[in-house]
Amino acid sequence: MPAVPRTRPALRRCAGAGAVALALLGAGLPATTAAAGGEQPDLTPFYRQKVRWTACKDVELPRDMQCAKVTVPLDYARPAAGTLDLALSRYRATGRSRGSVLLNFGGPGGSGVSQLGQDGKEFMGLTNGYDVVGFDPRGVGRSSPVSCGDGTGDPSDGASADEPPDVARPQALMKALKQLTLRCTRNSGPVLSHIGTVNASRDLDVIRQALGDRKLNYLGFSYGTRLGAVYAAQFPYNVGRIALDGVDTLTESLAEQGVAGARGQQTALDDFLDWCVTDRGCPFGQDRRKAGDAVVKLVRSLDENPVPSDFGGPFTGQDLVDAIGQGLYGKDLWPLLERALAALTDDGDTRGVQNLASGGYALPHGQHRPGGGLVGSADIPVDNLSAALMAINCADDPDRPSAPRLTRDLARLDKEYQQASPVFGRFRLTQVLLCYGRPRGTDFIRDEVKDVSSAPMLLVGTRGDPATPYSWTVETAKRLGPSAVVLDNRGDGHTGYTSSTCVHGKVDDFLLYGTLPPDGSSCPADGDGGAVTDASD
Repeated sequence: MPAVPRTRPALRRCAGAGAVALALLGAGLPATTAAAGGEQPDLTPFYRQKVRWTACKDVELPRDMQCAKVTVPLDYARPAAGTLDLALSRYRATGRSRGSVLLNFGGPGGSGVSQLGQDGKEFMGLTNGYDVVGFDPRGVGRSSPVSCGDGTGDPSDGASADEPPDVARPQALMKALKQLTLRCTRNSGPVLSHIGTVNASRDLDVIRQALGDRKLNYLGFSYGTRLGAVYAAQFPYNVGRIALDGVDTLTESLAEQGVAGARGQQTALDDFLDWCVTDRGCPFGQDRRKAGDAVVKLVRSLDENPVPSDFGGPFTGQDLVDAIGQGLYGKDLWPLLERALAALTDDGDTRGVQNLASGGYALPHGQHRPGGGLVGSADIPVDNLSAALMAINCADDPDRPSAPRLTRDLARLDKEYQQASPVFGRFRLTQVLLCYGRPRGTDFIRDEVKDVSSAPMLLVGTRGDPATPYSWTVETAKRLGPSAVVLDNRGDGHTGYTSSTCVHGKVDDFLLYGTLPPDGSSCPADGDGGAVTDASD
């Protein structure tokens, strides 16, 4: 399950019901999905709107950024039943603009508006030809954000994304998970029933048209690659230049994704500890085996006895696991992670590790009221990222084991996840279990996103990616068919655009000029020298 890192300079990460066939009108307004009675819902008012850009009023955002909104149906099958506003932000093209390129930074649950404001300099090359646009998908950030409460939770619930599952008491766990689902439903409003990538993809097409673009030009990272692939399946004739970096799986269940994610993060942690013990400042000493054991003991100790935190509420072992995971997305973050862990172990200071998890700024504690309009950054719920990640992943996954099945499988799953990673295993298992009690997700992604008849798309896979394994790039490319062109990044870290000079250049060349590298060609890791090689090298 991909996660979105929220710390600079990293740029990265970690539905509707049923499959719908879309008849598309290339550059014009699309024909709409048939409703239950065979009638065609009228989406014309949504496709005829025009974006009106103004200066951003949010003090969090840079002064040279512009903001806007686009209105979409809450339910595409019943567009008259209610609407949602989606937040947009942009950096204008520095010269003559050929239109827009939209960015999605992953998660799911990451705010594209905030992330573009934070990491905008990474994309200034694209302003040579495009307006660079970020957006908050439905249920995320400023766009009707979902929430499971005020961030502290109800102690009687006994279930939280920040607590390891109590596999020894499966019946109590099932009850607690249902209570958590009810709390999320109560605090999220109507958008929760219409969240997920299938609807977000339809929103993306409305945004495209409102921006005045005949085709969608798009750069998606991690979860954003799932969104891009779904768009290509739903709207193949509206695909312009789409680049997908850190490619997500389209077929694996959440349980399979969780094991793969735990295993990848454990490998990244092992690499970090190999590096850390060579430094006298390593908080776990210079003995590599003891260092690995010390991390496991620290996590378990904090789970049993959380410590106070500056951001309110206790700081648990699972909070630490989340922070460590964010610090492992790239080697450039390792020194920061080392210092943060040293402050925690030496002085009990949680600020460094919490800054890793929150993106370097204090989390907002807004009193969110569900509705269809935009909210300011101060009113985004403290738990929106985790609540949106859970809601979108659950909406995209059709597997929903029953309580008896989960009860039978819990011990086996716990063992499997712990074997994948003694540090990240239970954190990942918790995320999978949190779908229990929610409605079954869509079959569309698993069954219909394949053999896409769109313009060519560039897929970037990084060999040492801890969140989206390179094997997912290969599998997804085969699934998408001849439209997929793979660039093999021989480096490490999650995604390649901001960590590899070669990948950055190849993606920009494609988006700006339409120049694609040969399918199967590779980029060397930065510092290794050499140039792009083709598949025969």
